[in-house]
Amino acid sequence: MSSTKTLFLSILLLLSFTLPILGNQENENISECGPATGGGGCYDKSKALRLKIIAIAAILVASMVGVSLPLFTRSVPILQPDRNPFVLVKAFASGVILATGYMHVLPDSFDCLRSPCLPDHPWKKFPFTTFVAMLSALVTLMIDSFAMSYHKKYSMEPTIQNVEDEVNRINGNSDDPRKALQVQSYENGGKGDEEAAASQLLRYRVVAQVLELGIVVHSVVIGLSLGASMNPCTIGPLVAALCFHQLFEGMGLGGCILQAEYNNKIKSIMVFFFSATTPFGIVLGIGLSNVYSDNSPTALIVVGILNASSAGLLNYMALVDLLASDFLGPKLQSSVKLQIWAYIAVLLGAGGMSLMAKWA
Repeated sequence: MSSTKTLFLSILLLLSFTLPILGNQENENISECGPATGGGGCYDKSKALRLKIIAIAAILVASMVGVSLPLFTRSVPILQPDRNPFVLVKAFASGVILATGYMHVLPDSFDCLRSPCLPDHPWKKFPFTTFVAMLSALVTLMIDSFAMSYHKKYSMEPTIQNVEDEVNRINGNSDDPRKALQVQSYENGGKGDEEAAASQLLRYRVVAQVLELGIVVHSVVIGLSLGASMNPCTIGPLVAALCFHQLFEGMGLGGCILQAEYNNKIKSIMVFFFSATTPFGIVLGIGLSNVYSDNSPTALIVVGILNASSAGLLNYMALVDLLASDFLGPKLQSSVKLQIWAYIAVLLGAGGMSLMAKWA
């Protein structure tokens, strides 16, 4: 987990040091595309600042509630991970994450990399958004695969050794034939069950870490754009949409963290990173509002590529690690009725988040 924390911190530090230079472009480039602080009668710096401060508090609370809510469901029997209501809530949240990638992050990347502020060559001669998203999905697959291989090699060996030690202990206690049968049963059943449970737990942990990585990247970018905006007419609806987004996206991530069975320290770290990244981006955008320009070519390229990368990661995680894993798993496969309700939950989550694209 220490490597994950280091990666998150590296991303935040990289954004902190590189984003201030995005607005330092030629003045003629900005004038050709129109100033980022435009908006006619809606340009109001003081009113926009008040809305941003409200946004920081509202989004922070919505994020903390969303990601923390599933972590307290163990005390509620009906909402435990092995119960049907938890499956439906997770399906709804997975639909939100899927729609976030396709309906919010990916279109934003198209807008950036197809902007008239960028030269026709090469940005309008090649579909960079879909290319980067495709590469991001493949890289996510590689991370998934290598992380599982690494964890299985170094984390499961002690578990397997403990099982083998237990078998040897039972076998050495007596020469009674009934003990031999007990050992054989333990080897054929208990040992396999132990390995399967350990493998599934490692899978949940890899999914939780990779999913949070993708969320952190696009959350900082979203916060930066909101913090740099001086248009209160767009900030208001955007805050409401982001609160909805963070609440249900947090529920999806919180469900993954719950299934990963981390200790309280790691849970707190993951909750903090998810909850703080969008407010951090807003604060960063406020601080850079005098130098940051949405229309500068460097800003458009960097933000566009980051959004495309995040979209590829989120789409892969939603479809493969969340939806496919659950719908092709034994629990949903054993009940057609539960599958139907889960599909309805996915459609509701994806539909609600898609509707938010009208305002954000």
